[in-house]
Amino acid sequence: MILQNRRKQIFFFVALGVAAFAGCKPVSDSGNRPETSIEFPQPDRAVSAAEGTQFSTEAARDEAGEAKQVMDWAEIEPGMTVADIGAGEGYYTVRLAARVGEKGRVLAQDINRAALERLGERVSRDRLDNVAIKEVDIDDPRLPTGSFDRIFMVHMYHEVTEPYAFLWRLRPALAKGGQVIVVDRDRPTSQHGIPPKLLFCEFEAIGYRLKGFSERLEVGGYFATFEAIGERPAPGAIKACRAGKV
Repeated sequence: MILQNRRKQIFFFVALGVAAFAGCKPVSDSGNRPETSIEFPQPDRAVSAAEGTQFSTEAARDEAGEAKQVMDWAEIEPGMTVADIGAGEGYYTVRLAARVGEKGRVLAQDINRAALERLGERVSRDRLDNVAIKEVDIDDPRLPTGSFDRIFMVHMYHEVTEPYAFLWRLRPALAKGGQVIVVDRDRPTSQHGIPPKLLFCEFEAIGYRLKGFSERLEVGGYFATFEAIGERPAPGAIKACRAGKV
C-alpha cells in the first residue's frame, strides 16, 4: 500500500491495470472504440499520440513559473480538493499537494502504468499523505460525484480519444463552484495541442461554460477555465465539433 488514507474519504490507491490511449489516428476509424463510448459522438479531428510523461524538465518548468502561474490562475487555496488528470511524473501533483496543504486532497490519475508506479514511489518517499493515485479509463475519469473544487488537465486533453464521453462523465465530479482547468498549446490536435476555439466548442457541447482564458507564451501555451452550467445533454444529443469549422 503506497499511502494510508487517514480520513477514509474518497481517496484510495488502486491496483494498476491501465489501458493505453490510441495513437494519432483518423477519427473515422471506430473499430476499436470502447463499448461504453458508442452512444457518444467521436471527435471530428485527429487525436495526438500520447507523448512521454515528462513534458519538460521540472527545473525548466519552475524557472518559467508554470505551476505557480497555473495554480494562481486556478485560485488554488489551502483545503481544496483537486484532481490531476494525466499526472505523469507528478510535476503538478506534488506542487498542488503543497498548495492545498494537509487539510486539502489531491487525486492523481494517468493511463501510463509505469508513470503511475513511479509517481506512487515519489508520493511514498516524500510522505505526501494528502495525495492518492487512481487509474483512469480512456472514456471515464472515474471520479466521485460532487468531490472536486478543481480538475486539472495539463497538456493531455488532445490525447483523449473519447473527449465527449470523458467530459460528460467528468461533469458530475465537480463540487459546487468547481472548475476544470485546461493547459494546452494552440496547434493542430495531430501535433500535441488543440486550437482554443475547438477546445471551447467541445466543452460547450457537454454543457460547460468558458470562465476564463489566457495565453501564456512564457510557458508555451494557454490556460482555460470551464464551469458546468445547466443539465448534461443526453449522449445522443451531443454534436461533434469540426476542426477548422469553429
